[in-house]
Amino acid sequence: MEVAVTTEFAHAGLSSTSTSAAEERRGGSGRVSGDVAVRAPHLYPLLRGFVLGSFVVLGRELEEGAQLPFAFEEHVERRGPSLYELRPLVRAFIEEREPLLRAREDARLAVEELGREPAAAIFARAHAGTRASEEEALFRTVLLGLLISTAEACGGFDWDDDAFERAYAALEHSLFGERRRYVAIAPLTGISSTKQVDLAPALIMRPFVAGELATHWPESRGLLPRDFGRELDRSSVLELRSELDAGAAPPDAAAEFADAVSALRLSTMAAVAAGPVMFETLDGRPFGIQPVLPIAATQPPGEPSRLDAFRTPIAVDVLAALGDADGDPGLADALDRWELSLFQSEPFRSEQLRAALCSLLGDTWPMRCCILLAEDPTAREELYGELTALAAGDPGNGAVDAARRAVVAVLRSRDRDRLAHELDRELLGLGRQREPHAIAV
Repeated sequence: MEVAVTTEFAHAGLSSTSTSAAEERRGGSGRVSGDVAVRAPHLYPLLRGFVLGSFVVLGRELEEGAQLPFAFEEHVERRGPSLYELRPLVRAFIEEREPLLRAREDARLAVEELGREPAAAIFARAHAGTRASEEEALFRTVLLGLLISTAEACGGFDWDDDAFERAYAALEHSLFGERRRYVAIAPLTGISSTKQVDLAPALIMRPFVAGELATHWPESRGLLPRDFGRELDRSSVLELRSELDAGAAPPDAAAEFADAVSALRLSTMAAVAAGPVMFETLDGRPFGIQPVLPIAATQPPGEPSRLDAFRTPIAVDVLAALGDADGDPGLADALDRWELSLFQSEPFRSEQLRAALCSLLGDTWPMRCCILLAEDPTAREELYGELTALAAGDPGNGAVDAARRAVVAVLRSRDRDRLAHELDRELLGLGRQREPHAIAV
């Protein structure tokens, strides 16, 4: 039997009238409260009725002894004391009671009507993926999503008309929009920057804003790296933004972040890592929490560093070139081996570096590398000695760094075969037709 539900809830609690929930779901007098310009009047009363009815059910659960969990959110301030906030975990509370809410008549009516709306099907598929059934996707992404957004805006289950109107307006804007806005954020460790850095057209590195993740994920503090936000080299994030056509799949953010970490490691020598997880939103709503690829999420031994004005253009060039590496098996192998060497000790590190340089510059890599990285004969002779020691299994710090610089130089050249030809011309005393892109980072 349906519980009587009113269209007006007091902010401090619930009141009831003789109007049935079914009448409210079907629009009753057809009244639409608030200043929302409703684009789907056939959906509005059904969705509002579902949220109202769910507030009644969930409020009764609390009255009968259920506990609404809270997250103790710390807002770290590098200057001054930390601030603390209690956030109700309404999302977890609601999701635990999904079967109860889904079994309600108002949920069934709303899902049936949503199933007749093509835009709702596209929206649900974009947010839920292809594994969920259509009804399940519509319930979880539209109905449950609207309920959670409203409850989070209310700070619990004390009804607020304005909170619902804002949540519904945001839902309609996303539901009927021709484009989807995807955002992924991953915490960074081992590197710092005092301002935003544009690494790629859709990818930036920027300072972390305290509390930005807690808005959608109150429990996010437990998923961040230790002391994140407290130390300078643990106060930045990678952020990927993408505008998607309706129904289009989101980008592979994990791969994009892994490439960014590789570019930062190559250009700064810093012990950079991202993750261990990334936080995704679609149209401003939580989309998921996904793991970062292990090679990028693991912090190598070493010291932190800063992405300054000198290193930034190098990182940008390297990141752009990494996108082409998959089409060059030798370069891809060199990159993989160099990055694996960061996590290895001798003699395995030397073995990886030798194989990386051989894949990068061929069997004559000691001589080609000297021409690539050193300008005058004295410097070349010294570097050649270090590289031959590496070839013999006795590397010094100079040879280890030379391997990194060689990878950077080849990436920035954007034409490995042409670069090798130019290096061989100079070895034969024929002179360069153009300057090799040797960048001593």
